[in-house]
Amino acid sequence: MIREYRGEDVEAVLAAWDAASALAHPFLSEEFQNGVRDQIKNVYLPMTETSVWETDGSVVGFISLFENEIGGLFLDPKLHGRGIGRALVDHACTMRDELDVEVFQDNVIGRSFYEKYGFVQTEEKIHPETSLNLLRLKYVVK
Repeated sequence: MIREYRGEDVEAVLAAWDAASALAHPFLSEEFQNGVRDQIKNVYLPMTETSVWETDGSVVGFISLFENEIGGLFLDPKLHGRGIGRALVDHACTMRDELDVEVFQDNVIGRSFYEKYGFVQTEEKIHPETSLNLLRLKYVVK
């Protein structure tokens, strides 16, 4: 079930991010990941429009939007392949006419998901903090 994020969801959201990010971003340093985790908690969650997926009373995934940008889409990897990520993006599509997202080129899981959904690459650049290739993707809601 999708519902709006509440402040008491923060630890569950971070747990989903921890598990999914470890799987999708093994190429990122622990130091970098720890910094991102702190930013999610203290900066991004308070300023984004976040929806969570709740299963049996527990938050297991989320999508965060900042304007048209998907700032984060993460789901407990044990639940990958069940349509939950798609449902979260479908939900975001009900709120926006188009969606943008940036994904590391080395994030095979994320790139595959977004490609299957119908996002198309619009830009490639270097991520300034890691010097890794970053792809910008767009989806226009039909």
